[in-house]
This record gives sequence, structure tokens and C-alpha cells, in this order.
Amino acid sequence: MTQYLEFEKPLAEIEGKAEELRALARANEEMDVADEAKALDAKAEQLLKDLYKELTPWRKCQVARHPERPHCKDYIEALFTEYTPLAGDRNFADDLAVMGGLARFNDQPVVVIGHEKGSDTKSRIERNFGMARPEGYRKAVRLMEMASRFKLPVITLVDTAGAYPGKGAEERGQSEAIARSTEMCLKIGVPLISVIIGEGGSGGAVAFATANRVAMLEHSIYSVISPEGCASILWKDAEKMREAAEALRLTAQDLNKLGVNDRIIPEPLGGAHRDPKAAIKAVGGAIQEMLDELKDKDAAALVKDRRQKFLDIGSKGLAA
Repeated sequence: MTQYLEFEKPLAEIEGKAEELRALARANEEMDVADEAKALDAKAEQLLKDLYKELTPWRKCQVARHPERPHCKDYIEALFTEYTPLAGDRNFADDLAVMGGLARFNDQPVVVIGHEKGSDTKSRIERNFGMARPEGYRKAVRLMEMASRFKLPVITLVDTAGAYPGKGAEERGQSEAIARSTEMCLKIGVPLISVIIGEGGSGGAVAFATANRVAMLEHSIYSVISPEGCASILWKDAEKMREAAEALRLTAQDLNKLGVNDRIIPEPLGGAHRDPKAAIKAVGGAIQEMLDELKDKDAAALVKDRRQKFLDIGSKGLAA
């Protein structure tokens, strides 16, 4: 059953009426509701197009956070073969908010790393809703070091509201772990490709997304702070999140103009959650194209390319 977002309520009513008609027809075979249901379907399709034609930044935040949106685990299962997960940071523990391991992508050996939010209540709690602790970032560093040693491209899938800010995480060096992960992203001599598949929140996302190529799904977001957090700081009112979302310029479209991301991956009409298979296929195609762009670069060129990319961020589009 589809979970509707707040701004999709009119759509929910129309699709609900169409389903009610079909349920009545199934209960009473003498009823003929095909024409009425078809008319409602057409009305719902047009409304869906209208709703998603020009989403506001806040609505994009809602779509990016949709609980049925495909997560890291879904992408790994669909796009990668021979996935062998590696666990733990060899220091404290294994952080289930971060998935990572060796795999093949279109038969090419790679290392894949990503945030996993979970798909139900139990898994979301186990995965800490995709908010990694220090051991998660140290696991990522371990995987990137391995990739660099064996000359394997690194693919990261970013989907986190931010690094976990709990007391234990801070005691174990959360900021230092994020900084080490970001540093490792900058210095490895292999292609590093990152895709923002949902939320890209603060340093927790940057630690995986300091890449040669950064792609964002059409309705994903990437920002230094959540709109709610920004509103609480600037206006002392979390309800100002709509204004904050506008000010943060966190959409894929805004960030592409600023040079933060290199490409925008189209999503199915209504968001990735309405057709996960199509969304995952589009991401797979984009990853392959980005790998092809980098395949002829040597280690020094890759490091230089990555460094220059981040030095150039914000140098264009500021007057827009």
C-alpha cells in the first residue's frame, strides 16, 4: 500500500476512490465500473504530473525522506554481484548504519560503501536510521584503504540525515572519524564515485561524497544541516523549515548550478518510491557512465581531479 506524503493528499483521495470502485466490482461481479475507474486513473495521473512538475525544496525534502524509497541495500542487491560484506572497524564494533564490501559491478571488481536506513521498524532501529557512528566511518576508511591497495574503484551510496550525534559517538571521536574518512576520500588513487540516493546530511554525507564524480537523484537533497535544524538556529522556530529549505539551496538542481554535483539522475514520475526498479536501473546506468569517464586516468590525475573539483565548488552559479 502506497504511503502518501502530505502534499499528495488530493492524489490519495482520487486513487483511493478508484480502488474502492474496483473493490466493489470484485465483491459484486454484476457491477461494471471500468469506465469510472479508468477516468479516475487518468485524473490521478494528471494530478501526479502536476504535483511533481515543479516541487518546492521542502517538498523535495519530503520525497527524499519517503520511507518506501529504495535504500542502499536495494541498490546493492540489484546492481552488484558477488557482494561480500566486510564488517567492523578493527577497533570497536561493527556499525550497521554503514554497509560495505567487495563486489562486482557489470563484472568489474569494485568496493561499494553506503548508508543504510532500514526498511521496517526493526531494521531502522538496528541501522540507527542510517546515522553512522565513528566505527561506521572507520569501517569506510578501512574499505577505501583496501580499494586503493588493490586498485579497485570505490562507489558510495549516500543516504543519511547526518552522523549520529549521541554522547557515546562523541566520546569515541565522531568528528575525527568523519575527518579521517573525508581525508581518505581525497587521497585514494582510484576512481571514487558517489551517488546521493536520498538525503545527504552534513559531514556525515561529505565523508562518503568527497568524490571524483558526484551524482544526485532528481528528488534527493544535500545540505550542511537539515531544514528543521537550520530553522531552529536562525529563527528559533522549527516550523520555518520551508523557508530554511529554500535558503539552503539543497536540491539537486540548485547544487548542480553551484558545481557540487556533476549530474542529476532522473527519477520515475512521482519519485523513486513509485518505481524502484526504474530508479535503480537509472542509477546503475549513471554509475557506469561515470566509471567510463575516469577509467583512463592514473592515480595522480584522479587525486588532482578530485582536489580541484572541491576547490572549484561555489565558483559558479552564485549570482543565480
